[in-house]
Amino acid sequence: MSFGKMTGFISIVKTSMERDKDNIMRPVNEILANVRAYQEFRHGTERWSNLAAFSTANCLFRFRKIPGLTVTPDMSIVSGGVRYRVISAEDVRGRGMFIEVLASDTDPTIY
Repeated sequence: MSFGKMTGFISIVKTSMERDKDNIMRPVNEILANVRAYQEFRHGTERWSNLAAFSTANCLFRFRKIPGLTVTPDMSIVSGGVRYRVISAEDVRGRGMFIEVLASDTDPTIY
C-alpha cells in the first residue's frame, strides 16, 4: 500500500452523549483523526467473497496506523459526506503499519 492509492480523506469519529445546559442528553461527535485513506466499495471480486462472514459490510478502508488510537466498532468513519459504521478493524498482516476497517454505511446524509 502506498500513498498513491490513498487518495481520499476520512474522519474517524466517536459519538458520545452529553448533557446540555437544559439537562437534555444530546449526541456529540468528537473527531479523533483526519487521515488519508484507500476506500473500496463492495463488488463481486474474490476478496469480497472471502469476506462473506461480514455480509453487512459494504465498504473497506485502509489507512496508516495512528499512534495512540485504537479503532473500535463503537466509532464511525465519515467519508464524502457519508457516515460508515465500523464493523471490524484489524492490523494488515500484523506489521503495525496499516489498519483495515470493514464498514457499512448508515445514512446517506451529510454529517
